[in-house]
Amino acid sequence: MPTELDQLTAVGLIPKESPAKVRNRDNSLVIGLPREVSTQEKRIVITPESVGLLSNNGISVVVEAGAGMQSKFSDQDFSDAGAKVTNSKKEVFESQVVLKIDPPTEEELSYMTTGSCLMSALQLERQSQEFIQTLNQKKITAVAFEYLEDKVGGMPVVRAMSEIAGSTVMLIASEYLSSENDGKGLIMGGVTGVPPTQVVIIGAGTVAEYAARTALGLGANIKVFDNHIYKLRRLKQLLGQQIYTSTIDNFSLNQALSEADVVIGALRAEKGRNKIVVSEEMVANMMHGSIIIDVAIDQGGCIETGRMTSHDEPVYQVHDIIHYCVPNIASRVARTASYSLSNIFTPIILQMADLGGAEEMIFNYKWFLRGVYTYRGSLTNAYLGRKFGMSHKELQLLLAARY
Repeated sequence: MPTELDQLTAVGLIPKESPAKVRNRDNSLVIGLPREVSTQEKRIVITPESVGLLSNNGISVVVEAGAGMQSKFSDQDFSDAGAKVTNSKKEVFESQVVLKIDPPTEEELSYMTTGSCLMSALQLERQSQEFIQTLNQKKITAVAFEYLEDKVGGMPVVRAMSEIAGSTVMLIASEYLSSENDGKGLIMGGVTGVPPTQVVIIGAGTVAEYAARTALGLGANIKVFDNHIYKLRRLKQLLGQQIYTSTIDNFSLNQALSEADVVIGALRAEKGRNKIVVSEEMVANMMHGSIIIDVAIDQGGCIETGRMTSHDEPVYQVHDIIHYCVPNIASRVARTASYSLSNIFTPIILQMADLGGAEEMIFNYKWFLRGVYTYRGSLTNAYLGRKFGMSHKELQLLLAARY
């Protein structure tokens, strides 16, 4: 008498696939995009297109009304992409993760909930003791744009904004060289029979690379100064042509400045404040009507006569030399900068949602930790993060032991 098993094996067993696990979205991530209170800041971190992608992955996005207007993104654009648009700033800052450009004000910090995550440019050197204490007391995981690293050790936000600033500075220089802005009345690069514009770039980093590309594309002659030979060699290789390069010495630099129509200060300190390499005497020796653009003014600049200005009053003159010293140059092209930021932070938010929040990002990705300033009120900041030469398990034990 055949058994039940024999009957089954006679026709063959057909295995069924195990159903895929479906993430429980009851505790999905909520992202807040507030409107910047500073009139100087026009960028937004996430664009409507990225909001659509986040919404399709179960992530809720709350946008303050008017947050994208300066970047030419309407509230309707965000709403159509799946975001909730609200007039309540408090509701936006009560989100689990708040994404903004400028550091939050004291009022904005007061709206944030305990244990939430803030991702912005923290500008720690300028913050008050009360600001730091509030972050710690509320146990906010604060991620600083300026210290955030990627998987290969690069700084994606700093590089992206440097690329934009480098490309933009030559266009700014063109504006202020024109007669309409009481400049020298020169076209960048010159024309047939007219000598090309002379551009001096101090520094050989990302800003210098993109400034040099733009200047060469416009037909200008460039001279690049930096004390790191490997940076100068790298720049020549990237540009693919022979250019004038030199280490920074007073004689050569002073000679180049005296002949320059445009001077770009793109020297950034690896630690602390920038060193002054262009003295006031060198500035006084320049041709009248020339322009100086100090891109590194947010770190103190590298030009003695430089002082921070704003988009409302971007220039001033010293010794009849035009000075442009606006720190957030990328905000001049807010839409381009917003797309660039969105490309960086959208994948991070998606990873964060998959892992279950900012804390899990810290435990799983050491590169994310290096941008973290506070973790549950503890000073596991960017400076300490760079010192974590320990294993993943040791790092988990360290953070867990504190709480």
